[in-house]
Amino acid sequence: MQTGQHDHLINHPGILTGFGIAIFVMLLLDLGVFNKKSHVVSNREALIWSIVWISMAMGFSAIIYYLMGVDRFTQFQSAYWIEKALSVDNLFVFILVFGYFNVPKHLHHKVLFWGIIGALVFRAIFIFTGVKLINLTYLPEMEIFGQMVKINVILSIFGIFLVIAGIKSWFASDDDDGDKDFSKSPGARIVHKFFKVSDNYDGDKFFTVKNGVRMATPLLVVVAVIEFTDLIFAVDSIPAIFAIAPDDPFILYTSNIFAILGLRALYFLLANFMHMFSRLKYGLAIILAFIGVKMLINPFFHVPSPVSLMVVGGVLILSVVASLVFPVKE
Repeated sequence: MQTGQHDHLINHPGILTGFGIAIFVMLLLDLGVFNKKSHVVSNREALIWSIVWISMAMGFSAIIYYLMGVDRFTQFQSAYWIEKALSVDNLFVFILVFGYFNVPKHLHHKVLFWGIIGALVFRAIFIFTGVKLINLTYLPEMEIFGQMVKINVILSIFGIFLVIAGIKSWFASDDDDGDKDFSKSPGARIVHKFFKVSDNYDGDKFFTVKNGVRMATPLLVVVAVIEFTDLIFAVDSIPAIFAIAPDDPFILYTSNIFAILGLRALYFLLANFMHMFSRLKYGLAIILAFIGVKMLINPFFHVPSPVSLMVVGGVLILSVVASLVFPVKE
């Protein structure tokens, strides 16, 4: 099974090359052309970019369907929407971080851009390392309840972790993040340890010179806090997508990256339409618990990828509908 999955990559190296070129070109256009000057992103601009990134992801999944079949297609779609949904929860914290550090609105895009560049690197490390660990931690085949099964230690641990995370997410208070002192975040502490930090922003610069001394600006601190926040959220999202395709890093990484790359545009929409996601935490809790259970029962009963996709999609739609019908009062 594992060999066949890796053969998909070997037989279609053009897909991976095309993916890399497309991402590089889009990031180059994003930073060097469309957002060369820092500015406040309007709802219209955010909506257009959201449509562009989602369309690219759907187009890429269509290529996967054509070249690799329906199973890989549904795996990509499931992993993409799981990461997208869990990332929305991450964006709520980004809003709090920007508010805490009083980041001017026209600088939000630059912070998110460099935050996402860091996420691309760290997600690659997590995913490819995770796949190698999973392949090394299968226990010898054994008989349980009259059935021969092959249990994976890492996936079982991930499954238990996700069920617990789902339960905690369901009962978590909405005020848990609101009272955080982000200046004490490990990301902020690292910047303060290595650099002197100025009291004020200097446009969109990460470093400035004050009284002849080169100093970091608060903008660099914010980027570091955003990076660390994403690492914390990856602890939930990366194990979750391993339930979809545990030994296929191609599907996991490409779906993850497409989901992450659309986050900046989604952030600017979300900041103005938070009421549409007020009940999302309950949907995410159900999704995390479902994925955890799927991991735990997989040695005994395999839940097909199309079923996973329908469950994830259905829960997300219901949580958004519930947010609109039963909005949380401010």
